[in-house]
Amino acid sequence: MAGFGLGLLFVLIWASAFTAIKGLVPEWPPLWALAIRFCLVALLLGGVLAWRGLRWPGRRDGARLGAMGLFGSAGYLAGAWLAALTLPSGLVALLSSTAPLFVALGEAIFLGRRVPALAWAGLALGWLGVAVLGAGRGAAGFELHGVLLALGGALSQAAGILIFAPARGRVDAWTANAVQAAVAALALILLASLVETRLPGTPSPVAIFSLAYGVLVVGIGGYALYFTMLKRLPPATAAALQLLAPPVAALLGWALLGEVLGWTDVAGGLVTLAGLALLFRARAS
Repeated sequence: MAGFGLGLLFVLIWASAFTAIKGLVPEWPPLWALAIRFCLVALLLGGVLAWRGLRWPGRRDGARLGAMGLFGSAGYLAGAWLAALTLPSGLVALLSSTAPLFVALGEAIFLGRRVPALAWAGLALGWLGVAVLGAGRGAAGFELHGVLLALGGALSQAAGILIFAPARGRVDAWTANAVQAAVAALALILLASLVETRLPGTPSPVAIFSLAYGVLVVGIGGYALYFTMLKRLPPATAAALQLLAPPVAALLGWALLGEVLGWTDVAGGLVTLAGLALLFRARAS
């Protein structure tokens, strides 16, 4: 029962992260906002490492952590936050949740792992849902580049996960989060300085709350809860719970931000989530 409660709390935090973006992005340029968030997370987690006396990873694992920070965090969230400028938070969450599809393809192509027929069916179904969703957004007048940015972020996250995967059993969770956050902060500072000409101004109370929420609840608490959940729940169950984030994000966007989703969003979302569920069911069998 405790594990189930942790799982639901994790889903709520993961989904609410996409809603919290909307409280900061209108005021601050998205890449600078992300860079500041990761700087604060890295500083706080650095203090945790010093307090706990944890060791830094070796050169090889450090390189994998660097790739996780560059692609798995900076690239992933840069795409998602830029997409949030033109897309509803629920839609951004849904497109971002396609990362497991890219991971499965990467495992088959680059790692040579056998993918069961049921998993391939889930992949096909998942991409069909994304196509329905993208077509509906285009017909509704939403700019396609927002959809492509979110999908690009999901692809970047998958790349980071695949590169980091061999080191995940050798690196402490706190160390992994601190190092990848520091790398992501540096990458985003560089990217923001090249792409965005406007600097963050004086934040409103809403922006301050959104930033604090992103740092403490999502950046530190959410990831700590995620690793705790992995210890208490089977991996397939923990992964499947993440599939609940897009509909929860859509519900939060409707309840808190007044966002409206069309029937193609609902249909595409259901098809994509069904495909992801098939994919994880195949992995668990």
